[in-house]
Amino acid sequence: MAETPKRRRRRTVERPADTAVAYLRVSTEEQVASGAGLDGQRTAIEAYAALRGWTITAWFADDGVSGTVAPSEREQLSAALQALTDGRASTLLFHRPDRLARKAADLLDLRDQAEREGWTIVSSDGSVDLASPAGRMMFTVLGGVAEMERDLISARTREALAAKKAAGVRLGAPSVLPAEVVERIVTEVEAGRGWTAIAAGLNADGVPTARGGVKWWPATVRKVAGGQDAAKHQAGL
Repeated sequence: MAETPKRRRRRTVERPADTAVAYLRVSTEEQVASGAGLDGQRTAIEAYAALRGWTITAWFADDGVSGTVAPSEREQLSAALQALTDGRASTLLFHRPDRLARKAADLLDLRDQAEREGWTIVSSDGSVDLASPAGRMMFTVLGGVAEMERDLISARTREALAAKKAAGVRLGAPSVLPAEVVERIVTEVEAGRGWTAIAAGLNADGVPTARGGVKWWPATVRKVAGGQDAAKHQAGL
């Protein structure tokens, strides 16, 4: 009689106690100088870590990336999560839940990943503490609130744009990207490549952004793909 194969045990990763990787994010609509800016978030996180006696082992910042972009599509958040998976720290520390994600499903997925891998999630504003059932429930509620806030903002934006369009206002500034760059992005999107992969390819080829920058972000690629020039290209104009 054949022996039943033994089930492999999951490899345990030893994480240093009282350590954290810090994550920051601002979207393209926000002012960096505001309270939600990178400097403000960094100050709050540093103060919280000092209060808890934690050492921040690494900083990761997505600058100009919307909270609606999935965590897997954010270069710096993906790097932070990989650092936790690899055991470089025991905590993912950020300022507020909406800095981490604005979709309840994304927040819950991150919570589940943390539980599977043995690290934890903490916000410096004190609203997230997964050590207790009440804290877990509050995390779920905050995820729903963040998603509702995002949906309300989107609805108000659509209504305002529709009103301007009805009044004859031309929406959107003319793009300064070369037509071949727009064509490249549209072609890769249609081929099924993700925002992160497209941005990485543009960066590798040294393609400048519309403002002459040297760094493409997934959110930047997404904006071009949803712009007027991309629509014209898809329409064959």
